Amino acid sequence: MEEVKTGTLYLVATPIGNLEDITYRALKTLREVDLIAAEDTRHSLKLLNHFDIKKPLVSYFEHNKAKRGEEIVRYLLEGKNVALVTDAGTPGISDPGEDLVKIALDNNISVTMIPGCTASIMALVLSGLPCRRFSFEGFLPHDRNERKKILESLADEERTMIFYVSPHNCMTVLKEMESILGNRKGALCRELTKKHEEVIRGQLSEIVENLESGNKIKGEMVLVIEGAQSKQSEEKKNWLSMSIDEHMDFYLSQGYEKKEAMKMVAKDRGISRRDVYASYMRKT
Repeated sequence: MEEVKTGTLYLVATPIGNLEDITYRALKTLREVDLIAAEDTRHSLKLLNHFDIKKPLVSYFEHNKAKRGEEIVRYLLEGKNVALVTDAGTPGISDPGEDLVKIALDNNISVTMIPGCTASIMALVLSGLPCRRFSFEGFLPHDRNERKKILESLADEERTMIFYVSPHNCMTVLKEMESILGNRKGALCRELTKKHEEVIRGQLSEIVENLESGNKIKGEMVLVIEGAQSKQSEEKKNWLSMSIDEHMDFYLSQGYEKKEAMKMVAKDRGISRRDVYASYMRKT
């Protein structure tokens, strides 16, 4: 008996605001699949109508993901192809798409992705904060105590952090972050790719002040926060607050030989022993 080939689950990234950001490959995929599963069918229908795409459309969101996920998998096992889209951006990022991917893979169904917009990466790049290493934290819990625990656990996180923030608790979250993480640099990004795109940069206290002065809090936002200073960086900062002579005297007072003290000072300050020697010998 010939084995039935399963269909493919396509994760299709859609625009986060400006419809012109959709890719040719995304449009081609949406036109060719047998079914489109969307987080909010009403929202996705606007996109599909704009590009004159007529395909069967079903909802797949947090409160129906268990039952609907099984239905979609059965459809895929019959050899049909399905595209999964979220309201905006990339499926699987802070939405139940990741659950569907897991179920599909558990059933040996092929999963691929049509890449495109992701609000978190756009905000990170626009923030002006370090992009080399970052941590995506998504939405914080609604419960204040749970939110506090997570923020406290992130107090020593040295990577740049990315959060999704809702307008109804934006001010609360910003003030809690300032209280728990300290008055760090940040960037609040809103209306990304849209006409009124805005990035509010500054210390957390300055962002709060900006919003309290009348700036409208509307739409989903991305908040990017600088990471904690590494303990090593703090220690180096303390050493550099001393002169080389004071630094040498500190180690000599601890009983170290002059040669060993010079070696340690050079390591602490990130300079050569020759520089330490030249500076210290001028004193003596």
